[in-house]
Amino acid sequence: MTRIIVLPNASLCPDGAVIEAEPGESICDSLLAGGVEIEHACEKSCACTTCHVIVREGFASLEAADELEEDLLDKAWGLEPQSRLSCQAIVGDKELTVEIPKYSINMVSEVKR
Repeated sequence: MTRIIVLPNASLCPDGAVIEAEPGESICDSLLAGGVEIEHACEKSCACTTCHVIVREGFASLEAADELEEDLLDKAWGLEPQSRLSCQAIVGDKELTVEIPKYSINMVSEVKR
């Protein structure tokens, strides 16, 4: 198991979280399984940016983003060099620290953040 440390997010996990993730799973699936209800409006098909996370530690252990993910990330709110779409970033064997941005761009969300 690989540990994912989720930094505090006012609406999703105010105290932060520590999740044990299965290597080979996406960060998004790991967060959802760990009780962190990150948005994923496109059902994890790499068609939106609602599952955007910033990988604060462990970024180099992830496989590089493909061109489609990079193009979508350009549209994400709060883009940083360590940004990834959590539905596309696959957990390896190195611990990760992730931050879920305060806002996401989701035109259909009924969830208020």
